[in-house]
Amino acid sequence: MSDYDRFANARAGAGIARSAASVDQGLRAYMLGVYNYMTLGLGLTGVIAFFAYKLGVVESAAGHIVGLTSFGQAIYVSPLRWVVMLAPLALVFGISAGRNSMSASATRLIFLAFAALMGLSLSTVFVVFTQASIALVFFETAAAFGGLSLYGYTTSRSLSAMGSFLVMGLIGLIIASVVNLFLQSTGLQWALSIVGVGIFAGLTAWDTQAIKDSYFSGDAYETSEKKAIFGALRLYLDFINLFQQLLFLMGNRRS
Repeated sequence: MSDYDRFANARAGAGIARSAASVDQGLRAYMLGVYNYMTLGLGLTGVIAFFAYKLGVVESAAGHIVGLTSFGQAIYVSPLRWVVMLAPLALVFGISAGRNSMSASATRLIFLAFAALMGLSLSTVFVVFTQASIALVFFETAAAFGGLSLYGYTTSRSLSAMGSFLVMGLIGLIIASVVNLFLQSTGLQWALSIVGVGIFAGLTAWDTQAIKDSYFSGDAYETSEKKAIFGALRLYLDFINLFQQLLFLMGNRRS
């Protein structure tokens, strides 16, 4: 009888172990999908930003900007620049509002369209900052983001309370940034960038944990794919905003 009990317990334990391993493997695949989508979005943004800059400016042989093309005049100087700046925000609101009704393929296309529009908007960083400092700050952002996201993924501590505080801070940061569009205060922008680094650093860890917690092994493909895309969007926004704040603080401006 004792031999039977030991056999039964071993089989039950093996079943639990297999189940746990299956869930863990599914979670890894899900998170890998999130990071792959985020990387794809960042890559598309970077390519669009660089080529939009190249199409928009006239450079000297030494690499100095000596003028703007008609395309550059349109996206950097004319009233169209406001459309370029605000279009990604409108698309984010649109994709968030329709997340329950859209298919996974439609969600994917809108995410890529958003990343492309962000590239057009972010091409201004190549006008303001040197390419060497942009590359350096990008890699510094990637290193910081990687460490913060890893912490959010591995920590057993709940970050939900911190997340609520950070969201309130983000709302305040957005309002102050809009006000500074009119004030054009460099000192205020420095303060906002320092606060922004802290906010988006915390959001990176919190969002990673929230994305991990949203995983459910019983989700259908369509549901799981949409979750991965929306998770990628959250991390993409954290990365882009962290990059922008660090670039303002540490980037070398063109002379």
